[in-house]
Amino acid sequence: MAGLLATALLSPWAAEAKIEIDIPEVSDAIQVNVRAFLSLTRYADRDDVTDEVMSRLQRRIVAETRQALEPLGYYEPNVTYDVHKEAQLWKVTIHIEPGRPVRLSEVNVNVVGAGANDRAIRELIAADDIKPGLRLNHGTYERVKGSLVRVAKNEGYLDAKLTKHDLAIDRNERRATVDLEADTGERYLFGDIKIAQDVITDEAMRRLLRMHPGDPYTLDTLLRTQYVLDDTQYFSVVDIESGDPDRDTRTVPITVTAEPSRKHRYAAAAGYGTDTKVRGKFTWDNRRVNESGHKFKLELLGSSIVTDLTGRYVIPVMDIALEKLEFTGTLRDEELGDTRSERAEVGAGLTQVLGRWQRVLQLRLSDEKTTEADGSSSRNFYLVPSISYSTLPSYIVGGRRRPYFFSAEVRGSPETLGSDASFLQLRVKGERLFDLSELWHLHLRSELGISRIAATSDLPASQRFFAGGEGSVRGFALNELSPRDEENRTIGGRNLATGTVEIVRDLPRNFGIAAFYDIGNAFDDFDTPDLQYAAGLGVRYNIAVASFGVDVAQALSDSGRSPRFHLYIATQF
Repeated sequence: MAGLLATALLSPWAAEAKIEIDIPEVSDAIQVNVRAFLSLTRYADRDDVTDEVMSRLQRRIVAETRQALEPLGYYEPNVTYDVHKEAQLWKVTIHIEPGRPVRLSEVNVNVVGAGANDRAIRELIAADDIKPGLRLNHGTYERVKGSLVRVAKNEGYLDAKLTKHDLAIDRNERRATVDLEADTGERYLFGDIKIAQDVITDEAMRRLLRMHPGDPYTLDTLLRTQYVLDDTQYFSVVDIESGDPDRDTRTVPITVTAEPSRKHRYAAAAGYGTDTKVRGKFTWDNRRVNESGHKFKLELLGSSIVTDLTGRYVIPVMDIALEKLEFTGTLRDEELGDTRSERAEVGAGLTQVLGRWQRVLQLRLSDEKTTEADGSSSRNFYLVPSISYSTLPSYIVGGRRRPYFFSAEVRGSPETLGSDASFLQLRVKGERLFDLSELWHLHLRSELGISRIAATSDLPASQRFFAGGEGSVRGFALNELSPRDEENRTIGGRNLATGTVEIVRDLPRNFGIAAFYDIGNAFDDFDTPDLQYAAGLGVRYNIAVASFGVDVAQALSDSGRSPRFHLYIATQF
């Protein structure tokens, strides 16, 4: 090996150069660790590496490589290397035969104390990060060891400590034993909660908090409180500070400090969507009509297919972070397939939280003009009561991210209460996410709509079902799929059924790729649904509570169509 450098090292006129390091035929984990340990790495981007410096660096390669492999469980590797110089570049190739690794032969992880049966702690112990038969990984061992105390403290066991942490390695037998034990101690509770703010009433502020004196002290509760306070838009700055724990009473005092946000907020936006074409929006928010936290919002939306002006007055009630009484007024002109809906509506709704479910009771009065595809029109008055249930996002109610979403709504318009026509509808949506592995995920989505009415023409255009577009059957235009009249114009259907199967592969830096298959249609009779289907690929970018991306979909049930692009936006469950 050293002989390969003889000519260069004996030449006093050898030029300075950079270093290129290649470590072939080993795993990414080994490559990363070896590069982190090599002195060569610190010189790789320098262009002043002389023959003398290179001679000193290469003498360290074997020892540093062997040192880098030990944390990964390889204690007897065979390491060789080649070094040669090409012009102004040193090329270093390191050949590694890791050998047989040290494996875990016995693993004992135990937790004692009041938190021994805490769900988060039991889930940590039940994880397969370290178990007999696995290759010893010092990083994984240290992570599990630290997590035992960290998780316990996050759950309110602030006196948690490791009472045993032994890792015994037998290099000759290539085996290791792990013995970990943590004592959680007693759980701490929230103590006195002081609030420093003059934005809303003290009563309203305390109803926003996710914790109360005497509740178990957890980091998750503090984070949820921070999220809720930020989400109200009442405050520009929120600081939640935990005081020193009281060891005698096992309580933790809390101080919440908040500064007011700007009362009025104006916003304008313009954009382009594959379904809506050019679109724009203007909003005015009065975030604090009064000290009780009432809000008012005016929104104007315009695009090639819809114009909407909506005003909302919101009165927080009960749990004011999640529950509200809302009054709305809307003027909306909308194209739905080849029909048109022009309506004026007023309504009132009560949103309530029932455990992990959200219930909305609503009553709307609507004066709607429906223009059919053939140009005929009718104007009718509808009184529409409705009730809906949906799952609350897991980041609001706390706990791990929930892998599913479900919503169901029943709405109707009875002639007995003054409506010009009667109808009854059920609308159901569901999504489920399965983690096939750490990087692969299966996403299922479906939607179902059922109407009970004598004829589709008796339904106002806004209550008819259409399919197609992003969030429905991609590869088709927005609202393109529905029953058609004699002139092949879309007129909307009484029923709806759609479904999606999507496989997602995570990539570095929060990106991902997806392959999907969509099926569905809007129709009048379940005996002849005429389902359409499409398939495609997409790119995803994920943040904490949402995913964004672009999909390209090809309709498969209707030959001769060109692929369509769709903007993908989805929130976490």
